Amino acid sequence: MDHESLETRARDYVARETDARFKGEVELLLGAADWKELEDRFYRDLEFGTAGLRGVIGGGFNRMNSFVVRRATQGLSSYIKKTLTGKSLSACIAYDSRRYSREFAEAAACVFAANGIKAFLFSSLRPTPELSFAIRELKADTGIVVTASHNPAKYNGYKVFWNDGAQIIAPHDSGIIAEVEATRSTSLMPLDEAKAKDLVVLIDRQIDDRYVAMVKSKLFRPDLIRSMGATAKIVYTPLHGTGAMHMERIMRELGLEIVTVPEQREGDGEFPTVAFPNPEEAPALKMAVDLGRQLKADVVMATDPDADRLGIAVPDGKGDFALVSGNQLGALLADYMLLSLKESGRMPAKPATIKSIVTTELQARIAEKYGATCFDCLTGFKWIADLMRRFEVDGKGYNFVYGTEESYGFVVENEVRDKDGISAAAMTAEMTLYWRSKGKSLLERLDNLFLEFGFYQEKGINKYFEGSSGMDIMRGIMAEYRTNQPTAFGGVKVTRIRDVKIREEWSPSSPEIKTRIDLPASDVLQWWLEDGTLVTVRPSGTEPKIKFYILARTDSAKGLAAARTGSEAKLSAIEVDIRKVIG
Repeated sequence: MDHESLETRARDYVARETDARFKGEVELLLGAADWKELEDRFYRDLEFGTAGLRGVIGGGFNRMNSFVVRRATQGLSSYIKKTLTGKSLSACIAYDSRRYSREFAEAAACVFAANGIKAFLFSSLRPTPELSFAIRELKADTGIVVTASHNPAKYNGYKVFWNDGAQIIAPHDSGIIAEVEATRSTSLMPLDEAKAKDLVVLIDRQIDDRYVAMVKSKLFRPDLIRSMGATAKIVYTPLHGTGAMHMERIMRELGLEIVTVPEQREGDGEFPTVAFPNPEEAPALKMAVDLGRQLKADVVMATDPDADRLGIAVPDGKGDFALVSGNQLGALLADYMLLSLKESGRMPAKPATIKSIVTTELQARIAEKYGATCFDCLTGFKWIADLMRRFEVDGKGYNFVYGTEESYGFVVENEVRDKDGISAAAMTAEMTLYWRSKGKSLLERLDNLFLEFGFYQEKGINKYFEGSSGMDIMRGIMAEYRTNQPTAFGGVKVTRIRDVKIREEWSPSSPEIKTRIDLPASDVLQWWLEDGTLVTVRPSGTEPKIKFYILARTDSAKGLAAARTGSEAKLSAIEVDIRKVIG
């Protein structure tokens, strides 16, 4: 983009932005003629994707700032006013501990108010799953949460939910995007005026109490917790996010001892003790694991800043702690919940579990063992929520039990239509006590599952492509794979290919015979290898990166030690082939 065009866009932004801090950033860049930085901030508008916004905080059309939030909320307001006619409209708003989260949440509330839409705004930071719960409890028409989930401190974001408590999907996603793109001006009511007119209503304890009661009601063995809870110790970190308030309250009300990492307890958008506030990353759990080791904890737990993800570490029996992957915890929870439903005589007719297409197939095998059906969906919890909704209305009689995806997302209840790290933590605490009552650790139960179903191991590979050329590079990688389909990965032959973008799959030996797949179109490629391993690639929908998932299965008939060795070699060989493409 030439300098004149950049300057025009930058001055247009300065004229529209009401926040002096963001406006000042751009004015300084213009004064310094910093064209490289100006190009990154103005070469495009920050894309309002199928779930909302996520980007680097700062001034500019390609940044997260007050103007971008107001524009998005105006587009959302216009859409729901056109779509949901003949009724009074309302929205729920929550926000996490990131920089400017409160300011962005209040800006959104003021736009809703100016459009005659009542905004139920949480009075302080709250977890994303509670926002989903609040939408359903208050029968709101939409909802937003200001969060960038587990991204680094420089990011913030804006997720949009529909009236079922789930993130938006078709047709609402494209309809909202069109309205946002068409928005040229925004309406804004001062916050004090909006409160005085009852168009912004603060919410807190009345929703908190109902949410906490719901989480506790989903547990299977409260008597077991009461009898054994005093003997267990949980170390927990909210990673400077929203989780401590509810985690500490729920665990203590259940009678469990919980110790929160003091340096990471309070909300802090700078995330001073971690590079990435992500419970998927081992360094993020280091302080909690160190404290767990010191206190001889039974389980270490971590939630991300908006508390929708849960990661854990458990004693390894050798004096240290082992991190449990999202796939492994997902399998353990599926096993425990289905087992508990069966033992208690509460198994519903036609029980159903849901997992994403990049989540371990071990969960499908576990579901089958208990007589449940495991459904696959696209990556992203909104697709799990969509299946939950469809179960309720399609007349086929399936009853939702549990949903999960490999990226440490779990939902163990119907009342929340997004991943819920808080309720998953409560269920994990109960599960830990249950297996201890049977003389087993969580790792020992996991080994039991591996011996029964085969050894499952996974590896994720992410490659970031920042800047204006990043999207072109990722599109080029996907196009090259489609033009020249791999015949093998790591020396293991490809036996089946699935291209979700065209919603077809086929065998390389008979490419002319295509099978239609029942998934929405998405830019995803999958390759099944002849040993049962699955390799998947997709560009991220929320970040400038391309993601590979390797899900390997190795026969465990010769013991778990041999299976682990064989699996590691397989994963390494496949990664070599992937690195040849992405570097």
